[in-house]
Amino acid sequence: MTKNSYGSLETGTENEQSLRMTGQTGNDEGVKGVKKETSRKVVRKNNRNTNRKPVGIRKKVADPRNIPLPEEDTVKIDTTRKGQTANKSAKAGKNAKAVPAEKVKNPDVNKREAKRSQRSENSGKRSKPGDSRQKLSIAEQIESPGENINITPGKPEKNPKTTRSSGKEPGADSESGAKTNSKIRIIPLGGLNEVGKNMTVVEFENDIIVIDCGLGFPDEDMPGVDLVIPDITYLEANVDRIRGIVLTHGHEDHIGAIPYVLRSVNVPIYGTKLTLGIVRNKLKEFSLPGNPKLVCVAAGDTVRLGKLSVEFIHVNHSIADACALAIKTPLGTLVHSGDFKLDLTPIDGEVMDIARFGELGKEGVLLLMCESTNAERPGNTPSERKVGSSLEYIFTVNEEKRIVIATFSSNVHRVQQIIDISANHGRKVAITGRSMLNIIGAAVELGYMHVPQGVIIDISEIKKYRPEELTLVTTGSQGEPMSALYRMAFGEHRDVTLVANDLVVLSSSAIPGNEKLVGRIVNELCKIGVKVIHDAAVAVHVSGHACQEELKLMQALTKPKYFMPVHGEYKHMSANRDLALYMGMNPANIFISDIGKVLEIDRNGARFNGTVTAGRVLVDGYGVGDVGNIVLRDRRLLSQDGLIVVVATVSAEEGDILSGPDIVSRGFVYVRESEDLMEEMRKIALKSISDCLEKCDSADWFQIKGRVKDDLAKFILTKTKRKPMIIPMIMNI
Repeated sequence: MTKNSYGSLETGTENEQSLRMTGQTGNDEGVKGVKKETSRKVVRKNNRNTNRKPVGIRKKVADPRNIPLPEEDTVKIDTTRKGQTANKSAKAGKNAKAVPAEKVKNPDVNKREAKRSQRSENSGKRSKPGDSRQKLSIAEQIESPGENINITPGKPEKNPKTTRSSGKEPGADSESGAKTNSKIRIIPLGGLNEVGKNMTVVEFENDIIVIDCGLGFPDEDMPGVDLVIPDITYLEANVDRIRGIVLTHGHEDHIGAIPYVLRSVNVPIYGTKLTLGIVRNKLKEFSLPGNPKLVCVAAGDTVRLGKLSVEFIHVNHSIADACALAIKTPLGTLVHSGDFKLDLTPIDGEVMDIARFGELGKEGVLLLMCESTNAERPGNTPSERKVGSSLEYIFTVNEEKRIVIATFSSNVHRVQQIIDISANHGRKVAITGRSMLNIIGAAVELGYMHVPQGVIIDISEIKKYRPEELTLVTTGSQGEPMSALYRMAFGEHRDVTLVANDLVVLSSSAIPGNEKLVGRIVNELCKIGVKVIHDAAVAVHVSGHACQEELKLMQALTKPKYFMPVHGEYKHMSANRDLALYMGMNPANIFISDIGKVLEIDRNGARFNGTVTAGRVLVDGYGVGDVGNIVLRDRRLLSQDGLIVVVATVSAEEGDILSGPDIVSRGFVYVRESEDLMEEMRKIALKSISDCLEKCDSADWFQIKGRVKDDLAKFILTKTKRKPMIIPMIMNI
């Protein structure tokens, strides 16, 4: 059994993590065993790119999705069908056999499966000996019991929630098995009219699946807030109907909210290997009430979840292992594009499976939910290889400089190009930044990246090499405070001190709202004398999202009856709608939805029908949801005009002021230079309290505090044109 250090990347210092990733430590923990998950029926479809050779300078490595079974283990396969149970055992290791999955009980789908099976046999005859893609037919499961999370097999079990019933339900349609009044409900809980926080609910009869579970980042009007996650009140109220969460890829805006959602909605999570590897590392940082169940699938797999089945379809994106989803329901097929682009020369050699989208279009697509991020941009999105050409040029003309490249930590293909180019130029590569170490370490362990021996060094070893022999890969491309690049720019990094001869490459584009943060870092770097290259000067970044021509291609391939733009602000979704109109779609069949708005589809058509509880939940430190609109309002007031506290002690029985009032100011004025103003404020507060005590036989504390607050607010506005927060504190003795 091969040893695996994947689980150790999350612990230890940044230097220790880098040493483990480069294989310079002998404390690797082995994989404790491998089994196969079949509790939720998963069908492995033939991948027509089996024999396709990757395009690029790297040699093809073994398919990372195949984990060999241990010699002594036995896998029992549950093939329950129509009330009969048969247990089979397959010898693990080289003698392991693929297990055929149960066919979907739909005549049209059965015909397609038969055709694909025939193509699979023909493809198998042409495949090379030992091609690992032909062996794997059962999804793997990643369990996370506490801190030691290992890739282990799932034991076969019969789960009625995920086993398709063989009989018809009362009132069911004779052809599809759906009730005559059955409806599909599409409910976005995030990702519409905003960037990030992607989450969509698909509901059919008693079954619910959730597509993605992402987070967003706070706006400027959310001071002190760390993260924004979807409101999952609707999911919590229907947790017994949720069959699983399916993930399209591993970006934070699609997986970041999982640790928070699992606290109250602990359901199985389905995703590709790299996606779940990132999720697994994230879950280690949280204490959850139960053990999350992570089920690993691959592009081409179909997962049965109640009366729904979800097929994962390979697409290209700025992160590896991205997939679109084809959701089969008794009423028709729904296609969710996820984030995608058409890259004909991808780094890993795996082109988006456009043929499968074409097949779905021929079979009939009821609804297409298509991303809209770049719907305003004409043309096609450039290939990731364009960035490689630009980086090659930069390395060639800057041979005497130390090169620091900041990029998104999740873009493993770009980091792969940086490593390859550095190796070709005789440079060592040092990686800094916690998220960069975690994701790249996971990608290396799972086989999504190939690192030449001896190229990566620990960040603490860079002083052993001349500057022109080094490439630094770092986080901070969005100007995030306390990121590795931020600390370098302000001279606070423990191991890296930038000098005038260094070159910094920002291999990214600023996310809307981050322009000022990025500009601040660029200004600081320029003050040091460091040369900065960004996308505006050289093509060091390409988008991972489809532009107009690719979006039109997706519509042309799938030929949907209904169309719903997703993922973007309203202007993006509106531009996507215009593309659908240009493609000839009926305007009545295009639906621009909103968070919490229910799109209902049945045999009579599609329409919006009601809303559910939805919105945003703010995360501040360990607090989740305890910061609301009132708290945000107070924080905004404090950040704008400051705070004034009036403190006084009175005797209600005697009607006298025993001490004070004293005025305490924070963020309003500098007290030492405004003593006259502070004295006037004290006199006004004294008069207000005295008047209330004289006029009232019994002290009304709310009236006294209100009078002090109103009188001071009027005076301060007249004198300063400011509206600070005023808090009277009147104590009775």
